[in-house]
Amino acid sequence: MTGSGSTAVPAPRRVTPRGLATRARIVDAAADLMYIRGVNATTLDDVRAASGTSKSQLYQHFADKDQLVRAVVSLRAEQILEREQGYLERLRSFRGLERWRDALVQRNALQNGAYGCMLGSMASELSDQDDEARKTLADTFAEWTGLIAAGLRRMQDTGSLSKTADPEKLAIGLMAALQGGYLLAETHHDIKPMETALDMALDHIRSSLTT
Repeated sequence: MTGSGSTAVPAPRRVTPRGLATRARIVDAAADLMYIRGVNATTLDDVRAASGTSKSQLYQHFADKDQLVRAVVSLRAEQILEREQGYLERLRSFRGLERWRDALVQRNALQNGAYGCMLGSMASELSDQDDEARKTLADTFAEWTGLIAAGLRRMQDTGSLSKTADPEKLAIGLMAALQGGYLLAETHHDIKPMETALDMALDHIRSSLTT
């Protein structure tokens, strides 16, 4: 019950299934464009054209480009973590790490290394522009790195990785090698630098194996 002179809070606008589908189409189109062209080079008009939506439809869901960019960051974070959980939550051997490496390299090879990591590419553009997006990206990288570290701890539990190894530091090093490899592959349009960076990081982990 509201008191005298109080202002009633309007009820949240109900979004219909059709509206949700339109919003998803806008975010998917924006995500594809921003991955290929970059965040700053992608305009709202580009997104409208790619998603087949009107200006009024777009602004019904997103007040400005910043809101749309944050939705894209959230989508990519969800997609990356879902994919990586599929590989890393089962990780308990060095061979599992090699299979993870192979899957990443093969996926990036399909585009000759172009465009880089979906998260890393956005991080390079947004980290100094949008603190909310930067935090989402940082949290996602931390969770991704944590999945690797958890797998390395399982390797310690099974006795294949030395108890003196530091899973958290090894995971950070492996993530840094992965992101640096993505960047070099993107620059050269050649997957070789990514392979080399990951292999050197894995060689460092191999040196801590017990068998």
